[in-house]
Amino acid sequence: MNLETLRREWFGNVRGDLLSGLVVALALIPEAIAFSIIAGVDPKIGLYASFSIAVLIAFVGGRPGMISAATAATAVLMVTLVRDHGLQYLLAATVLAGLLQIGAGLSKLGNAMQFVSRSVMTGFVNALAILIFMAQVPELIGVPAMTYVMVALGLAIIYLFPRLTTAVPSPLIAILVVTAISLAFGMDLRVVGDMGELPSELPVFLLPDVPLNLETLVIILPYSAGVAAVGLLESLMTAQIVDDLTDTGSDKNRECVGQGIANTVTGFFGGMAGCAMIGQSMINVKSGGRGRLSTFCAGIFLLFLILVLGDFVAIIPMAALVAVMIMVSIGTFSWSSIVNLRSNPRRSSVVMLATVVTVVWTHNLAIGVIIGVMLSGVFFAWKVAQIFRVTSTLSEDGLTRTYRVEGQVFFASSERFASAFDFKESLEKVVIDVGAAHIWDLSGVAALDRAVLKFRREGAEVELRGLNEASATIVDRLAVHDKPGALDQLSAH
Repeated sequence: MNLETLRREWFGNVRGDLLSGLVVALALIPEAIAFSIIAGVDPKIGLYASFSIAVLIAFVGGRPGMISAATAATAVLMVTLVRDHGLQYLLAATVLAGLLQIGAGLSKLGNAMQFVSRSVMTGFVNALAILIFMAQVPELIGVPAMTYVMVALGLAIIYLFPRLTTAVPSPLIAILVVTAISLAFGMDLRVVGDMGELPSELPVFLLPDVPLNLETLVIILPYSAGVAAVGLLESLMTAQIVDDLTDTGSDKNRECVGQGIANTVTGFFGGMAGCAMIGQSMINVKSGGRGRLSTFCAGIFLLFLILVLGDFVAIIPMAALVAVMIMVSIGTFSWSSIVNLRSNPRRSSVVMLATVVTVVWTHNLAIGVIIGVMLSGVFFAWKVAQIFRVTSTLSEDGLTRTYRVEGQVFFASSERFASAFDFKESLEKVVIDVGAAHIWDLSGVAALDRAVLKFRREGAEVELRGLNEASATIVDRLAVHDKPGALDQLSAH
């Protein structure tokens, strides 16, 4: 990375990055506490993790302006480990998860993002928007009536203030105004401090207090592997979304390594595993954050807020932060995807809806994306299989028939390939012309084998014509029709 790129990524948007970092830091506090509670650990574990991961990822991540911290997606995977084995095993699992992510990045697994279709991305975004909104619902149930007034006021400021000026992020103004009004009128509202006690000291380096043996590895490896996979999936999906929002690119493999480094180091500083946060990243981008400085400042401001201004932060009404998150939810949801449901290809709509339903139903982003990718693959294979046909012509003497195969011969089209031939026709020679076809896999080769062998069994000479280089390579390696005893094998079947 050259000096000009470093300067642009760090100091190309200083004011915007500083202000957006402050907004993100304020929004991170209640979420980090909530995620700690989900995992069954002290609130400081999530807060330390959010500080550490945000600061580290600013330097080693592959996507400038993206926020990474403690998340619910990774916290829920650690619940059983903490309950059965305690905090120290969670820290050890965090370190191992980071090492697995580093290995994934070095193995270039970030390139797998090219296999995630636009429909899956849209479903992921919509599901996340729904989950973000659902996470705010508990803050709106059984609360004083003024809570709803303050949430409405916060939303009004967020959406109307930019008409006056965009010099200061409107979410920050909303938080300050709602807090000031709440204090001025002595409103009895739920505040950040009600979620848990804020730490009062810096995190310190420590080695997880677990036995360094195979038994420990057996205990933590399943949790670490799950956290590593879910964390990378959510991070890469978030990176792609921020790429689209900012019309910039990012290094997905560097992001994998960066997430791994951040988690590994965080485990040694008493923090839980985390990953990229779509909600906070959206807040950052919508508040004007674009560079690495915004991510770094989010972490530094977070630490400053909880250690130095903890007493002030504790009195911020949750209504103000709920308003910010509702704004994120509304802004994240792809409303055009609903409008275009009828005009979009039906299969694309099914993939999008299946991803949304699965994520919302399971509250697991990874499962939803996996289902979406699998459906996309199935639909793609089915579509490609339809672009396939076999035509034939008979020679004037009636002794030679030429079959012309067009399209892709693979597992999804192999049955149609096999059924396209008339093996009972009395012929001296059969020509199978695959010049306009491509043979992809073992199923395709096996279908070709059976066609050749069946014709030979009926006494016809078979000529394969037009194999392209790639098809010839796989046929030469896997086909059996020219091997000794091939006809006997066909008879046995």
